[in-house]
Amino acid sequence: MEEKILKIKENALVDIEKAQNSKELEEVKNKYLSRQSELNNFKKSLKDIEPSLRPKIGSLTNEVSKYLEEKINEKYNEFYKSELNAKLNSEKIDVTLDSAYIPFGKVHPLSATINEIVEIFEHLGFSLIENKLSPEVELEKYNFDLLNVPKEHPARDVQDTYYSYAGENVVLRSHTSNAQIRQMQNSHPPIKIVSPGRVYRNESVSARKNNLFHQVEGLYVDKGVTFAHLKGVLNEFIRLYFGSARPTRFRNSFFPFTEPSAEIDVQCIVCQGKGCSTCSGSGWLEILGSGMVDPNVLKGVGIDPEIYSGFAFGMGVERLAMLKYAIDDIRLFFNNDERFLKQF
Repeated sequence: MEEKILKIKENALVDIEKAQNSKELEEVKNKYLSRQSELNNFKKSLKDIEPSLRPKIGSLTNEVSKYLEEKINEKYNEFYKSELNAKLNSEKIDVTLDSAYIPFGKVHPLSATINEIVEIFEHLGFSLIENKLSPEVELEKYNFDLLNVPKEHPARDVQDTYYSYAGENVVLRSHTSNAQIRQMQNSHPPIKIVSPGRVYRNESVSARKNNLFHQVEGLYVDKGVTFAHLKGVLNEFIRLYFGSARPTRFRNSFFPFTEPSAEIDVQCIVCQGKGCSTCSGSGWLEILGSGMVDPNVLKGVGIDPEIYSGFAFGMGVERLAMLKYAIDDIRLFFNNDERFLKQF
């Protein structure tokens, strides 16, 4: 029996040496070390041999099994290294070669600015409303009448507003304030929303003006809302948007849908208030209009101005993007020039 065990060892070593790859070595391992192997059968038959020989035969069987396992593992390591080297050589990359350029899309600077503005106001507790509440093709009722804009107001002239051939009372919205009216008609205070979107004005296209641009409108209606709340919210927005606290000023203004009304200026980012061509020497740049919601507007949508008050604001997205990124021509946003867009 001892001779048979040593013969198995000898044959196994020959087969291990003959193995050409990991797969063949696995077959050798199964042949000599599996449960069905001849060597394992000797272990099972120990109970049938003479008791005095059991320790010697058992020890020899274990030694041969352990030895063969070590030899097989050594061979496995050799195959692993050689196969890995072969794979690395076949997949080797020449890092000195120029890489292939794979173009990829980016968020348009106007979309990025809108996303940033909305994110800031969401941080301040405002909610983004659905686009269906703010259609671009709108009735005069929502674009003017319910916003307290009188019939004789110059904003309603065809020189300022685009009217549709579908009817005299259909327009391309000239501001996103129509979203405020629809939201107040479809919900009850407290209301705290922002609404971004495209607007249209009959303007002569220039470096500073376009007949299509974007606005973000905001509205807050609740009990006890004051002008101090308006100033606090907008000053915090300016700080978060421009990255630091900047001097601001509120100037008296007039909008039919707010009373009192104010325009907000921020200290010129280019000259830091000293005066330059960007700010026309004033040291200030207008960024948005705002005010307390006119009681007539609240009455028109069924909200009692004796109980509720609110403020509204509207800002031009292009204006804010131009200020933040020092862009001097609004038309660059619409020309689809890759040289411009790749900078963002």
